[in-house]
Amino acid sequence: MIPSSIEELNKIKKSCLKMVNKRATVSGVAGAIPVPGVDVSTDVAIMMELIPKINKKFGLSEEQIEVLDVESKKMVLVLATSIGSEMIGKYVTKQAITKLLKKIGLKKLATKSTVKYLPVAGQITSGSISFFALKSLGKSHIEDCYKICLNYINEKK
Repeated sequence: MIPSSIEELNKIKKSCLKMVNKRATVSGVAGAIPVPGVDVSTDVAIMMELIPKINKKFGLSEEQIEVLDVESKKMVLVLATSIGSEMIGKYVTKQAITKLLKKIGLKKLATKSTVKYLPVAGQITSGSISFFALKSLGKSHIEDCYKICLNYINEKK
């Protein structure tokens, strides 16, 4: 269910930010492992789990939007489209996550893959890139969900 107050919305946002920080840490650790492909596959797996959880906490999962009345459903989908979100109210696929990861830039991913083989400093750099990339994507999705819910709350007043 979509939050009904700004206080409730802020609590959800705070909870989701904690969740993103934990998952970003896991991504950072995986990014430091000098084995080809482990970091990217870990990032995709984490995001495939994280995005639906964030959506659900905000009341914006596909199932939750489906049970809204027609007017509310239309409002939420228009708000999601207006901010350009492709992850709200939809089933999250591997292809969608990969597209989202590419948004952070192929240069960062290429740098991460290349430097991880340098002893110590390269692994730290690679892990840091993974951490900050996943954290950035997670925070961006939280902000999208927050904006949609905030606009929804304000429209319902």
